[in-house]
Amino acid sequence: MPEEQTDGSGPGGGFAEPLNALPETTLEALPEALRRASARAGWSALMPVQARALPYLIGGRDMMVQSRTGSGKTGAFVLSILSRVDLKRASAQALVLVPTRELAHQVAREAAMLAGDDGLRSIAVYGGTGYREQIEAFRRGAHLVIGTPGRVLDHLMRRTLTLDDLQVLVFDEADRMLSMGFYPDMCRLQRFLPRRRHNGWMFSATYPAFVLRLAGQFLHEPEMLSLSEDSVHVLSTEHAYVVVPALKKDRALIRIIEVDNPPSAFIFCNTKAKVEYVAAVLRNFGYDADALTADLNQGAREKVLARVRESKLRFLVATDLAARGIDVPDLSHVIQYEPPEDPEGYVHRAGRTGRAGATGVAITLVAGVEELSIKNIAKQFSISMVARPLPTEEEVQALVAERVTALLEARMRALDSLHTERMGRFVPLARQLGQIEEEAPLLAMLLDEYYQRSLHAPPDAPAPPPHEGRSPDHNRRPRDRGPDSRRRDRDGPRRRHR
Repeated sequence: MPEEQTDGSGPGGGFAEPLNALPETTLEALPEALRRASARAGWSALMPVQARALPYLIGGRDMMVQSRTGSGKTGAFVLSILSRVDLKRASAQALVLVPTRELAHQVAREAAMLAGDDGLRSIAVYGGTGYREQIEAFRRGAHLVIGTPGRVLDHLMRRTLTLDDLQVLVFDEADRMLSMGFYPDMCRLQRFLPRRRHNGWMFSATYPAFVLRLAGQFLHEPEMLSLSEDSVHVLSTEHAYVVVPALKKDRALIRIIEVDNPPSAFIFCNTKAKVEYVAAVLRNFGYDADALTADLNQGAREKVLARVRESKLRFLVATDLAARGIDVPDLSHVIQYEPPEDPEGYVHRAGRTGRAGATGVAITLVAGVEELSIKNIAKQFSISMVARPLPTEEEVQALVAERVTALLEARMRALDSLHTERMGRFVPLARQLGQIEEEAPLLAMLLDEYYQRSLHAPPDAPAPPPHEGRSPDHNRRPRDRGPDSRRRDRDGPRRRHR
């Protein structure tokens, strides 16, 4: 991680920004073209993330920006892209990768609003829709492409899109992108990037270990800029609580896991009975989960611990006593099924994530008076605790639909001609079943079985073999990232020395 300049304040251990830091900017100090764009959006002033990040982005530095949804980050990178695109060239010069079609539309709307009639052409591309409109936009020379990794990769493999003139690559909500299962697609996509130098910007609410590894692969010696409210701040752990119905905590837990899709998590309960119940619920929903309590015999305990240490267990459900002494460096999430009986227990639980320079997430489920308990803990230990809304069933359904579509499209891209020919026998049946409402449960059953199997693959799965996802005559090689690129991938981003 980048070196810190610390003043000792805040839960993350001090304020930090890149050495050779740039002063924040103002709306009045922006170039005229960007002031016109801001006026079209009705901005009277820049938001904190824009004021702090724009000097770095416009200045051509590869950046990792930690900023939450709704903070103004989209405006920051769209304005920076406007300053970099040559409107006289009818080619893709900026690529923004996003996790969902909703976010693709949101970024495209903001880009259209900021660009106005200045001539910037943009297109949102994502799976689950036809290709014709997207291909036509590429033929007209879209300057800015916003899309999900899978569909962008489809176009690159079909040669309907090329990135030879790429100037800027943006990862928006990178943590969510990996939770959607896009890592293999992003690795394949990397082979279509130009070998020459181009800027990379990453925006993410959290930077757990698997996101840091992605930054090491795609960005050139990136620098970290982390924003908490109106200050620059490195947050090691995001602390949140979710108010849930008392009698439906188990289903609420499933919704949270579906949305966050953590690659690994410790789930804490206060009693042995609750641990065993929660572990059983997770297993019944298809998750790889096991229980650890002080009552386990030594043989059973060692088997569970061995799976934890070897990173072969995704969810460990445990009591505080049973989990003592267990350390997982890359643990992305700690979920507390209920607040601890001892307030200091919260610090010990939450401290399991956000280690070794990575960020983590600590979520507590609260019902009734438990909300008061978690607020008192936050006040006692000066923890910045945010309230998260419980995802609705509709939100989970929409997200799962996008995730399974992305996974299936990725699998289809890997099929050889024989598999594609064999599969073709069932296309008429699939169309027929899709049009008969009574037969929809058959398709739902198959989709559910496939999705349940996919739950066991963590977002940071190994990169695919070099030949996967490439057309036979595609002769591009991965970018030469220098002799120390392996160390950057392993240790995360390095601070740039200027």
